[in-house]
Amino acid sequence: MTLPLTGIVVVALEQAVSAPFATRQLADMGARVIKVERVGEGDFARYYDTEVRGMASHFVWVNRGKESLALDFKHPAGRAILDELIASADVVVQNLAPGTADGLGLSARQLTTRHPRLIGCDISGYGESGPYADRRAYDLIVQAESASIATTGWPGQPAKPGIPIADLTAGMYAFSSILAALYERERTGAGRAIAVSLLDAIAELMGYSIYFTQYSGRRHEPNGISHPSLSPYEAFDTADGRKVVVAVQNDREWARLAGQVLRRPDLVSDPAFATGPARTAHRDEVTRICARVFAELTLEMAIAALDAAGVACGRVNYPEELIAHPQLAARQRWRQVASPVGMLRALLPPPVSAGWEPRMDRIPDVGDDTRAILKALGRDDGEIGRLILGKVVSEPAPAEG
Repeated sequence: MTLPLTGIVVVALEQAVSAPFATRQLADMGARVIKVERVGEGDFARYYDTEVRGMASHFVWVNRGKESLALDFKHPAGRAILDELIASADVVVQNLAPGTADGLGLSARQLTTRHPRLIGCDISGYGESGPYADRRAYDLIVQAESASIATTGWPGQPAKPGIPIADLTAGMYAFSSILAALYERERTGAGRAIAVSLLDAIAELMGYSIYFTQYSGRRHEPNGISHPSLSPYEAFDTADGRKVVVAVQNDREWARLAGQVLRRPDLVSDPAFATGPARTAHRDEVTRICARVFAELTLEMAIAALDAAGVACGRVNYPEELIAHPQLAARQRWRQVASPVGMLRALLPPPVSAGWEPRMDRIPDVGDDTRAILKALGRDDGEIGRLILGKVVSEPAPAEG
């Protein structure tokens, strides 16, 4: 099977989550991704935790399908190797610390000047200019700066979303921008320098909050498991200690909920509840009416009643329930991926198209592919041995026994 990005070579000077998430998606679609890591240590995200049989959850998630080259590219011999790789690459992605790439001549702008067909993508915390340009930025910090945290949680109790949305959003924009640039190069023959910042990416996701606050004159406060402009659009406790989520977005759905589930058809025409703005203005009463009904039903009874009425609903699942979700199982969304600690279960990436089976190759150990990459560049075993002794490159230690 030939995937859309088969033949595309990506050099990734990456660490943590944002850039690795972007390049993993390129790998999923067939690109050859050469991940350049620190000699010996590798990407520091390898050590976030040890939950996956000794490997880190984040690293396993965003690094499958890549080759690992452990290389000190600040050393002249290491830089010569990196320059050779870049000269034959289609894409270079980097999210090094602020100023590092530019100081080494490895920013997208510098690289595309030297290699006009190259697509370079810089991922940073705050962008290339402005008063925050040189500040270190991790997902938590950018979520705080972007007000994402302030709109999550409950009034007076803000909370960070459970997933690294600033990293992931920047990675998604990097991925989509690289695809656009590859398409543009097919037409023009020219590469492009791209810059994506975590702040810009998460600020885009905050669009609803920005418009709400800017034009209503009211701060978008956190609403827990609910919505500031819709009601009922929240979670309710059920008789068996679980939570059911009910989402009503229009008056037709409200009529079905009120008449068939709440057994209160009078609420359909009551001016206090008949329209979306009215229900939002009387949110506390809507919540009380719904809560009384759902408190008498088990979760499964509530889901059955809501489904029968054609009202959007769901369960507040825990991660272990997502892992066992019947919809994922029925659609055969799970695959096995090789790793240094054996085969691991992994979900297919979201795009589904007949004839595409995303490439889900192994998760590499630090320097797994160092020797093979160097041999492809013309280095013999003697020279590779000297580079290893000089700590210019490294490869995994031989397995014991």
